[in-house]
Amino acid sequence: MAKNIPIKWKIMIFSFGIVFFSITIAGIIAAGKLYDQTEERLGERGLITGRTVANLPEVQQSLSESEGWEKINPIVNRVRTINDSDYIVVLNSNRIRYSHPVEEKLGTISAGKDEGAAFAEHSYVSKAKGEIGVSIRSFVPIMNAEHEQIGVVIVGNMMPELGTVLSSIKSELALIAILALGFGSGGSWLLARRIKEETFHLEPHEISRLLVERTATFEAMNEGVIAIDLDGNTMIFNEKAKRILEVTEDVTGLKVSSVIRSKQLLSVLMTDHRLQNEEMTVGKRVLLISKVPIRVNGEKVGAVAVFQDRTEVAAMAEELTGVKNFVEALRVQNHESLNRLHTIAGLIQLDEKEKALDYVFEVSQQDEDLSNFLSKRINDFRISGLILSKVRRGKELGVEVMIDRNSIYKKNPALVDSHDLVLIIGNLIENAFYSFNRVSQEAPLVHLSLISDDHFLYLSVEDNGCGIKEELQEKVLERGFSTKGEDGNGLGLYLIKRTVERANGKMSLVSRVGEGTNIELIIPMSTEGSEHDEY
Repeated sequence: MAKNIPIKWKIMIFSFGIVFFSITIAGIIAAGKLYDQTEERLGERGLITGRTVANLPEVQQSLSESEGWEKINPIVNRVRTINDSDYIVVLNSNRIRYSHPVEEKLGTISAGKDEGAAFAEHSYVSKAKGEIGVSIRSFVPIMNAEHEQIGVVIVGNMMPELGTVLSSIKSELALIAILALGFGSGGSWLLARRIKEETFHLEPHEISRLLVERTATFEAMNEGVIAIDLDGNTMIFNEKAKRILEVTEDVTGLKVSSVIRSKQLLSVLMTDHRLQNEEMTVGKRVLLISKVPIRVNGEKVGAVAVFQDRTEVAAMAEELTGVKNFVEALRVQNHESLNRLHTIAGLIQLDEKEKALDYVFEVSQQDEDLSNFLSKRINDFRISGLILSKVRRGKELGVEVMIDRNSIYKKNPALVDSHDLVLIIGNLIENAFYSFNRVSQEAPLVHLSLISDDHFLYLSVEDNGCGIKEELQEKVLERGFSTKGEDGNGLGLYLIKRTVERANGKMSLVSRVGEGTNIELIIPMSTEGSEHDEY
């Protein structure tokens, strides 16, 4: 039944309960304090009354007489009535009663045990419980003119019941209760409404379900997810992020700066701008990262970053790229084979059998020479397959692709993989092919050089195409800028530049309009001296 009560009413009931409980506790404390103050007030009043009686000359003179109570008792009764005391007892130095509310006890000896200190010239207050209730007794010594003690005055006041004490301030208590409950109810309603707004009008079971679903979703993602608040505290750090950044413990609630040691990644998380699929080197990993700020009602409350280990992306991309290159190579080879068959068939029809045979030997030798060269000098089937397909693609376009015979490739640089080189070489050669679309060149030529040793990888792609205007040579390296119009997306050279920079390499572009373009890359093989952060 309680589950069906809306959260707003639950909060109001709970808040009202807290207010009511607080008022009850405060009331009990106040009642106890008031009771103590009443006791103290009665004791002080008794002491004043006792001093009044002790200083009366008639009392002092009559204490030395044998039946002095006949004079003292009437006087004390009048004082008792005036001061509204319950009883006043006067004892001489021999503890004989000279005043008592019960006349039969006049002249008798008191056997009380708590007035001993009063006969030692002390004034004090004590509390005693009797048959009719609790009495507050005030003891005052009686001194004569020579400052000698001649007796004791005992003034008793009955302590009223707690209900009687509270009834004396019942109007004040009622006003306080009404005001407290009124403000408490109003505050409870405002608090409930505020909490309801902050929780987007969701009920507790809905919030619980969303939290469970959110946690399960983040943990099931194949990307690392990190979310922080404005103070840099970690709100989300899923398992994938822990594996990528090699974090083992639970870091929720900790400062992100104490968890991530990469200054570059920390800078991305803490800065205010958005990122979309940016590459970043963290240690020996290359991450593909996107980041957006988190806003609630238009106000920034934090940021969330989603990133993936680029080696996993590269594996998929290599597979797709390999398939694409394979299909392209088959298409070009099929087209080239048809052209060769047509040539051979034409020569045979012209009865030029020897020329047809020479042609077969010539093209076979060319193919064999290129294949042998690539298999011996290029130690990666992806790159050699790409180069072979581009050579045949060039023939299809009427462009000669010349491979530097000094080219040799044995291994990847530390921060560059085969996918990177496929992307770089493929984009540069395709750009070179495109440069001939806007210029008439009698002998279109693309020259490729790929050399790697123990220290550096050198790559050069040069063409004699249309070239790039000097004022555009910097812009073509920017993201989104393209000289191809609607045919381009402005990402090719930008991605190449980012890859080279990530690997601590250098990229140079030399171009002249009408003469061609030469792009050279130099990438170190080792990570020694790298400025990238370790994590």
